[in-house]
Amino acid sequence: MRCHGRGGGMINRNLLVLASIVFIDMAGIGLIVPVMPSLIQSLTGQGLDHAATWGGWLLFTYALMQFLFAPVIGGLSDRFGRRPVLLATLALLGVDYALMAFAPSLAWLFAGRAISGVMGASYAAANSCIADSIPAERRGAAFGMLGGAGAAGFVLGPAIGGLIGQFGDRLPFVAAALLCAAGTVFGWLRFAETLDPDKRRRFDPFRSNPLGMIVRMARIPLVIGCLAAIFLMQLASQAQLSVWAYYGTAKFQWTPAMTGMTIALFGVMIVLTQGVLSGKAIARFGAVRTATISLLFSIPSFLTLAFAPSTPVVILGVIIGAIPGMCFPAMQQLMSPCVAEDAQGELQGAIASTISLTAIIGPPLMTWVFAAYADARGIFFPGAPFVVAAGLMAGAVTVLTVTLLRHAGQPSAA
Repeated sequence: MRCHGRGGGMINRNLLVLASIVFIDMAGIGLIVPVMPSLIQSLTGQGLDHAATWGGWLLFTYALMQFLFAPVIGGLSDRFGRRPVLLATLALLGVDYALMAFAPSLAWLFAGRAISGVMGASYAAANSCIADSIPAERRGAAFGMLGGAGAAGFVLGPAIGGLIGQFGDRLPFVAAALLCAAGTVFGWLRFAETLDPDKRRRFDPFRSNPLGMIVRMARIPLVIGCLAAIFLMQLASQAQLSVWAYYGTAKFQWTPAMTGMTIALFGVMIVLTQGVLSGKAIARFGAVRTATISLLFSIPSFLTLAFAPSTPVVILGVIIGAIPGMCFPAMQQLMSPCVAEDAQGELQGAIASTISLTAIIGPPLMTWVFAAYADARGIFFPGAPFVVAAGLMAGAVTVLTVTLLRHAGQPSAA
């Protein structure tokens, strides 16, 4: 994305740094995923089944802390500026990974994942920089760029972590720490503050928590409607995140390599649709049309996955399912003008908390549905979670469409 006019060079440089930070956040998470089962087993002395249970609770801890602290990180960035908050959270995330590399017990690992969840909430400050420095009509492309950077980290992180992990369970944590350190130095040297001092507000604890966030955002109908749609969208997406490997193994006897290839394909497609195509679509068709039309593709995508008779059909469903990736940047472009300049961090914190809440609710819901239809009793239907996801997406399409129709006459929804 190019920004013309005065300050365009600085904006482009900031976008590069922001994309790097988001990439590092996601890559750092992905780096440690391949070694978590064996590390948990070595710390507990228990089998893989128990390790999977502990791994689920570690994910829950991470998501819970993000849910609680995303509004705090957003509020702090509204008070002190984006640069110090972004650099501090990234540096502390690196320290946390370094400490986890030497974790002597499972409790130590839980503490580390809790701290990672807090520091990983820097998403709110990163996206706030877009609203600070880019005109409202061009923010969608920049939001999409950050989303694409995160997807790239999602794809490359586990692949690199798997390779490094062959030489030791602790090494991916060291690599993640070094990656965060490099990102902090890069940001310190190249990132310029985007929030002017006269546009900052005092830190309000009531506003900087999930409950206060809901009360605040409920006063803005377009924003609360979009947040409701995001909640349903992300809850549906938990079907893929929670049961994908189990679904492929039960229905198609996938090997781990095949599972990894399908995940990588989806990540690459998200990089393309969200990071590249979303800005072009918003510029040509407008944010409203891009959001609503792209989201419609999620319903046939999930139904295709649910009833797919073969792996090639699953791949088709994955490709179709990447198109809704354009919806999220478009919604961010629609929401950001509705919020005051000194509350952009608060808005992005609300979005991050909404997404984190689905990561708390979604895994137990989707794994329960999968287990109910993948055992030896009753109907064998491993694709059942994707039917639930299609229903949730239909709800998201309805909520988003009604919200945008109600506010079509207002500038913020244009």
